Amino acid sequence: MILPSLNPRLAGSSIAARSCTRASQRSFQTSARALAPTFAASHQPPVTSQSRQSTRSAHAISNPTLAGIEKRWEGMPPQEQAELWMQLRDRMKVNWNEMTLQEKKAAWWIAFGPHGPRAESPPGEWPRIWLYTGIGVAVSAILFLGVQSFARPPPRTMTKEWQEATNEYLKEERVNPIYGISSEGYSGKGYVQSKSAKALGVKIEEEE
Repeated sequence: MILPSLNPRLAGSSIAARSCTRASQRSFQTSARALAPTFAASHQPPVTSQSRQSTRSAHAISNPTLAGIEKRWEGMPPQEQAELWMQLRDRMKVNWNEMTLQEKKAAWWIAFGPHGPRAESPPGEWPRIWLYTGIGVAVSAILFLGVQSFARPPPRTMTKEWQEATNEYLKEERVNPIYGISSEGYSGKGYVQSKSAKALGVKIEEEE
C-alpha cells in the first residue's frame, strides 16, 4: 500500500484501472437490466392447450351467456356452438360441485336435449302424414280402376273352361306322371286359376 504512493506513475495507472472496471460493471448492469424482460419471456414455459383448458375450466361461464340456451341453440352459428360446448366440456372436467346450476342445465340440454336429430315432431305432423298417405292411395286406386275399365277382357286361355281342358289334355298325354298332374292320386287344381268365361264376359269360340 505504501509503494504506489511513492511512484506517481503506478498510482495513476491503478486509479485508471479501477475507473475502467467500474465503467464496465455499470455498462454490464445496464445491459442486463435492458435484456432481463426478453430473457424472462424467452425462458417462460410454452402455453399449451392443456394450460388454456385449465384456465378456462377455472372460470365459470357467465349466466347471460347460458340464459335461454334452449331457445337460442338452434339459431346460433356452428362456430359459437362449438366454442360454447368446448367451454362447458372444460368446466365438466373439474369437480361438478364447483359448476353453477346454469352450467349443469346447459351441459345436459346440449348433450341430451330435444334438438337436431332428437328434435320433437312439430304439432299436427302425424295427422298430415296420414291425410297425404290416404290421398295418395285413393288417387292410385282411381287411376288403376280407370285404366282397367278401358282394358280389353282377358283372353280365352285365361278362363276356367280352357284351363280344365288343358288339364285333361295333359292327363291324356301322361305329362309328369311321377308327382305331377298325371300321377296316381293327384288332387291338385292343375292349371285352373281363373274364373269361368261367363263371369269374365269372355266368349269361347271353336277354332276353324
